[in-house]
Amino acid sequence: MPSYLESLENAFYSHSNQEIAQGQKAYMKNQFEFLGLKSPIRRPLQREFLIKMALPPKSELEKIIKTLWEKPEREFQYFAQELMDKYQKEMTREDIYLLEYMVLTKSWWDTVDFIASHLLGAYFKKFPDERGPMVEKWLASGNIWLQRCFLLFQFNYKESLNTDLLESIIQPLLGSKEFFINKAIGWILPQYSKTSPQWVREFVKNHPLENLSEREAMRLIK
Repeated sequence: MPSYLESLENAFYSHSNQEIAQGQKAYMKNQFEFLGLKSPIRRPLQREFLIKMALPPKSELEKIIKTLWEKPEREFQYFAQELMDKYQKEMTREDIYLLEYMVLTKSWWDTVDFIASHLLGAYFKKFPDERGPMVEKWLASGNIWLQRCFLLFQFNYKESLNTDLLESIIQPLLGSKEFFINKAIGWILPQYSKTSPQWVREFVKNHPLENLSEREAMRLIK
């Protein structure tokens, strides 16, 4: 029988659409190849590979993720991160190195934001004592994608969002002219304003945000 990866590849390649792929490639500034599988096509194709009974053993996950990450077509990275998401309950401390690899390899917002909000969000809930050392390491790295991850990993936390931690992450990034940093600040703040508009209002008042970040932060606050 074909292996897990071979079956997945056959399903994806058999439904490729080069006309759509060219448009997707252009949208991503020609950084990645595509198969032309839009989400409404890709998700039904991959469903059978993500059901619990079809999932490979956790011991094989890192090898599978890295194999998919090395493929040129972006749809395989989209699948890989959704596959990783199925193992949230089985995450171990060592998985931070695999997550870091995923962030640093073929980095762009379309994968980094999912990794941050879904995978790192789950990881740091399970291992909260890992947050401090990783915040220090990733913020000091100068890598905008690692920094963006810490801005966004609490995106779905709602009432459990740690405001002191968020402030400590944003503070050293103030004054950045990097679009992807300022945009991320302008995403996490309005997201949290749904839970605590007063905190966001005070934060914006007391911190010199870039115009992009401030405008986005106040977008949902009347």
